[in-house]
Amino acid sequence: MTFQNTREFAQQLDSQDDLRAYRDQFIFPQHEGKNVIYFTGNSLGLQPKSAAQFVQEVMDDWANLAVEGHFYAEKPWWDYHERFANPLSKIVGALPSEVTVMNTLTVNLHLLMVSFYRPQGKRYKIICEEKAFPSDQYMFQSQVRVHGFDPKDAIVEVKRREGEHKIRHEDIIAKFNEVGEELALVLWGGVNYYTGQVFDLKTITEAGHAVGAYVGFDLAHAAGNIQLNLHDWNVDFAAWCSYKYMNSGPGNASGCFVHEKHHHTNLPRFAGWWGHNKERRFKMEPDFDPVQGANGWQVSNLPILSLAPYLASVELFDEVGMERLIAKRNQLTAYLEFVLHDIDQQLEGADFEVITPSNPDERACQLSVYLHGQGRSLFDYLMQNGVITDWREPNVIRLAPAPFYCSYEDMYAFGQILKTGILALQKQ
Repeated sequence: MTFQNTREFAQQLDSQDDLRAYRDQFIFPQHEGKNVIYFTGNSLGLQPKSAAQFVQEVMDDWANLAVEGHFYAEKPWWDYHERFANPLSKIVGALPSEVTVMNTLTVNLHLLMVSFYRPQGKRYKIICEEKAFPSDQYMFQSQVRVHGFDPKDAIVEVKRREGEHKIRHEDIIAKFNEVGEELALVLWGGVNYYTGQVFDLKTITEAGHAVGAYVGFDLAHAAGNIQLNLHDWNVDFAAWCSYKYMNSGPGNASGCFVHEKHHHTNLPRFAGWWGHNKERRFKMEPDFDPVQGANGWQVSNLPILSLAPYLASVELFDEVGMERLIAKRNQLTAYLEFVLHDIDQQLEGADFEVITPSNPDERACQLSVYLHGQGRSLFDYLMQNGVITDWREPNVIRLAPAPFYCSYEDMYAFGQILKTGILALQKQ
């Protein structure tokens, strides 16, 4: 398609968008009486209008039934989490028995590493991406120290080549082969939070398994954003937060995946009441008998008030499907990139470098833009003028046009605000 940087063209694209009605199912912050242009679905998704109703249902059941709500609520709390199995399995490409919800992301990755980081003999190293999200880095360091290893030795990062922004997949595979029999675990991000690079998870999984390592993924920026086929790719485990592209609310519950091939093994795990055999849970038996499936990794009973808005969002995903969301995501992101380059060409001194890969197979919603010649003042101008975006040092803004609620006209309007801001700052 040949794009045009005009409001009329953007409105034409919106009129052809078969997901346009879903924009009205989300609540936007306001700026001068209008919806903001919201680019931070990669940090916190907007609130679905249905979320409040789902929460109120739990509040009403709590008020009217008290403890009996566990079994007699309209959506009994006892098995509330089981409502996520089918829709989440479609989002991440899994069997329903392979997914569950519990805790929060880093907690879940720690719990999963109890099972899948099992250093033995010379096989003790973890491979991750350079500039992984800091929480993952802290997790790796603490995990290897628990096992008595020095993080400087046990944690191996695959780095970008000098002068490049993305990590080459051939370098990832080469590093796996180099570490070889010393490699115990690959734990990789599905989408790099800083650059927005989408990784080839299937190839990474195959390469990690080829040298005898377990392979898991932090899907914080991937779940609800990219096509995932965790079961078919033979991924060992994964976890994701729900509050970014999945719009469940700040700090909300995490999703987990454990491949069915591990459901009947004797992998060690940290056990708790809610992971015990569901049919015998209230018999209060002393010996742990895990639920067969990912639910067997649960530890505590679940925070139903937190799960309620997550369920509201998951039902929207189930209604739309990832295929339609990804189709709009690709065109919306491409249009945003076109607008950025058009503004860049129009204005002298406006030097934008999109450090996210241009290959559509290596990116999703996010474009990370390096502002050569600009700075924090331009980011501040955008925020003060109704564009909610994200700043990362030293000089990058991250733009994530989520397809559920962002429009093509948003992309055009953003370009005009960006242009006005650059001109205003050049006059100062």
